[in-house]
Amino acid sequence: MKRDYYEILGIPRTSGEKDIKKAFRDLARQIHPDVNKSDPEAEAKFKEAAEAYEVLSNPETRATYDSFGHDGLKRGGFQDFSQFSFEDIIRSFFSGSLFGEEMFGFSRRGPVKGQDAVVVVSISLEEAARGVERELEYEAVDNCEACSGSGAAPGASRKACSACGGSGQVQSVQRTPFGQFVQRGPCLRCGGRGSTVEKQCPECRGRGLANIRKKLTVEIPAGIADGQSIRLLEKGSAGENGGRPGDLYVQVHVEPHEQLIRDGDDLIYHLPLTMTDAAVGATLTVPTLEDKEEIAVKAGTQPGELKVVKGKGMPFLRGRGRGDLKIIMDVMIPHHLSTEQKKLLKQFAGMATDKNYTREEGLIEKLKAAFR
Repeated sequence: MKRDYYEILGIPRTSGEKDIKKAFRDLARQIHPDVNKSDPEAEAKFKEAAEAYEVLSNPETRATYDSFGHDGLKRGGFQDFSQFSFEDIIRSFFSGSLFGEEMFGFSRRGPVKGQDAVVVVSISLEEAARGVERELEYEAVDNCEACSGSGAAPGASRKACSACGGSGQVQSVQRTPFGQFVQRGPCLRCGGRGSTVEKQCPECRGRGLANIRKKLTVEIPAGIADGQSIRLLEKGSAGENGGRPGDLYVQVHVEPHEQLIRDGDDLIYHLPLTMTDAAVGATLTVPTLEDKEEIAVKAGTQPGELKVVKGKGMPFLRGRGRGDLKIIMDVMIPHHLSTEQKKLLKQFAGMATDKNYTREEGLIEKLKAAFR
């Protein structure tokens, strides 16, 4: 049983011409036999997808299929693609008219953009707060140092390719079951460069490019967050045939701080607070990213209460200003008390009244009481 063409391309029956073309383009990239060399059914899958596109991209055959299915196509004389060779299908579909010759990235015709490079950099939270410079070292493709990118051995030179006349392209006429197609593609002799060398550079074998170690200093801005990337244009691998270089992506990893927790542009600190300090109040020192900050803990502070110190968080990555430092009160209850300590606490408990444990009404409680 033949599969439904819409199911093969993964599109609804209401899809338009652009949707059909895009679906086939995306699917073809995934199932092309040159990409899935380990899949023995790759060629059959590609033929199936090509046949589905051939039917659905043509308004007449699509209308026949929608009305009468596969049987209607057979009565109309349509032959399924299983009868044709894979080479015929490739020549018919990818002669340059449908997707262009670089659909799968196999062709070297014309300028080819260089590959992007990625480097991971680890910095501390303090460095993320003030900004920092880092010297990076990474591997990328660049002009061969031995031949300065010419691809020619010392003393040799480049000359126009005799096969393509220096254009880098050749044209041929192919006869297929679908008609006659004029195919334009890269010259195999010069690889699309339009020139050849008398003697190739022994280091890069005539390519003009080689893997090298690059060094670069990057400025990491203040306020950057863990996982963010910095894009440096054209600092990746060199392009081919005049193509522009790729880009360099610097992925920043901000290491966790021992005491402070980052929450967006704010910082959070859990302040260990003794029961006594929470009850009678105290002046304590808390850490910040620059120095230390003295804060006043009010008498009667409850566990989990929040105190905010404005402007002591992370700087805003875009624009001026900083986040806040949020201090959470972690009131510690003593354990392993001595006999004398237990006695004193019991004395306090006997002297305490309900008033000692009454919480002051906050704004929310006051508003609730006003509307009762």
